[in-house]
Amino acid sequence: MQIATPYLMFLGDVPDRLAAKTAYGIVDWRPEWCVGQLRLPGCAADLGIPDLTIEEAVAKGVRTLIVGVVNAGGVLPDHWITSIVAALEAGLDVASGLHTRLGSIPAIAEAAARGGRQLYDVRHSDQRFDTGKGTKRPGRRLLTVGTDCSVGKKYTVLALEKGMRARGFDADFRATGQTGVFISGRGVAIDAVVADFISGAVEWISPAAAPEHWDLIEGQGSLFHPSFAGVSLGLLHGAQPDAFVVCHEPTRTRMRGVQHPLPSIEEVIDLTVRCGSLTNPEIRPVGIAVNTQALEEAEARALLEHLAAAHDLPATDPVRFGVESIVERIATLYPAGVAA
Repeated sequence: MQIATPYLMFLGDVPDRLAAKTAYGIVDWRPEWCVGQLRLPGCAADLGIPDLTIEEAVAKGVRTLIVGVVNAGGVLPDHWITSIVAALEAGLDVASGLHTRLGSIPAIAEAAARGGRQLYDVRHSDQRFDTGKGTKRPGRRLLTVGTDCSVGKKYTVLALEKGMRARGFDADFRATGQTGVFISGRGVAIDAVVADFISGAVEWISPAAAPEHWDLIEGQGSLFHPSFAGVSLGLLHGAQPDAFVVCHEPTRTRMRGVQHPLPSIEEVIDLTVRCGSLTNPEIRPVGIAVNTQALEEAEARALLEHLAAAHDLPATDPVRFGVESIVERIATLYPAGVAA
């Protein structure tokens, strides 16, 4: 899948920043590809890049409209169709990470056909997957897990890829969600894979590798989330992680979109080890990544110090303070992976 750059980021009229996390992720990690944003009245998200009309975007050389939003069920609202059709008629391709296939909407399919434009459904793959086998395979793997969904699992693993490479590790980011696929150009949106094949799909994106190679696998959902625990468990079994990092947002009391209380970090560590031991008995935690965006710096640092002491693990905000402490822990535990 080769999606033409640069991009116009379509946000629709999403109600908050989290609903546009796909667009934010692309802008944060591939800013050179993002020329502007297109927002409808009532949109509560702002990527901090220029607001452009479709005509202005075309004039600036944009080639693809990215539907950079997420919502429950991954549906495409009817009142967004007009904007997508207009983009196609102006000569842009359209790419989406929603569950709804762009081509399943007649007006969009017809506009694409008339103009010879491409439609990309990043959440869907034509690749056929086997069921997971759970057989230990060569290479090292790290997985990010969460106390909830939307707590920074993707950002953490991308930061770890950068930090581990700088430390001399042979390490690669492995995308398991639509935003990660947009950023890396490869991967599988795991939540769109039929349940029986989730673990097999993760084995496919992280195959046998050299003994000292690290695959850094993007986590999804939470083992404690009633909506997404099935995806999280299949991902854990397929990843066979040697190491995992717990990701957490400290201001939440309930899990996103449901009434269930947020689990503790200790509960997440314990359940991840118990479930992950099925396919890798050597699984262990190597750090805690906390999204401290809502906290003042002094409060954030105090919280991280407390968590590090309480769990005997390095704790950091990967975006705010970097991941050097976690990388150092990995280097200490797995010294063979560090380049001389």
